[in-house]
Amino acid sequence: MEFVKEFATFLHQKGIIRFGDFTLASGKKSSYYVDLRIVPSFPHQFRRMIKHLQNTISEEVGLDSFDAIASVPTGGLVIASALALETVKPLVYVRSQAKSYGTGKLVEGVVTEGMRILVVDDVATTGGSVINGIKELKKAGAVISDTYVIVNRLEGAQEALEQENVKLHHMLDILSAARTLADSKLIDKSVLDRVQKQVSA
Repeated sequence: MEFVKEFATFLHQKGIIRFGDFTLASGKKSSYYVDLRIVPSFPHQFRRMIKHLQNTISEEVGLDSFDAIASVPTGGLVIASALALETVKPLVYVRSQAKSYGTGKLVEGVVTEGMRILVVDDVATTGGSVINGIKELKKAGAVISDTYVIVNRLEGAQEALEQENVKLHHMLDILSAARTLADSKLIDKSVLDRVQKQVSA
């Protein structure tokens, strides 16, 4: 719990989680914005985040329960790369669209039939990009039962992944982050209310 408090505070202080009025890539309006691509600019916190993720995975599913780590560019790929180095696991990634030159494949890296792959991403909202990645990996022969994200926005990703028989795990969800920040008087109660309203919508 101490990590959650420190991490949420760090994300807020560095402007990685910002509260206000934002329009997301999907066109949807949001009362907050999360940009985890900023985290690697702070190497000590980035390393702590990766180590915490590694420990969480080790405790919850075990490092022997998967053969490789996969991600979808770009946000999740930096996290997955660092995690693959720490756990000494092969790394593969799934492009959002195939290149028009070269081999033109979507899955980069070695995936063999029956290979157990853990999927890692930065943020989960509806789960769309992760699910597309999972489908491509399965086509290549992978077996996927779990996916990990740093921040869960609690907007349907968990339920959508359940339809694919994949369990979503997270290090932090936006509601617990907002509650922690409100408890520490770093954000106003009205900001927390807006986040709660968005999540329950």
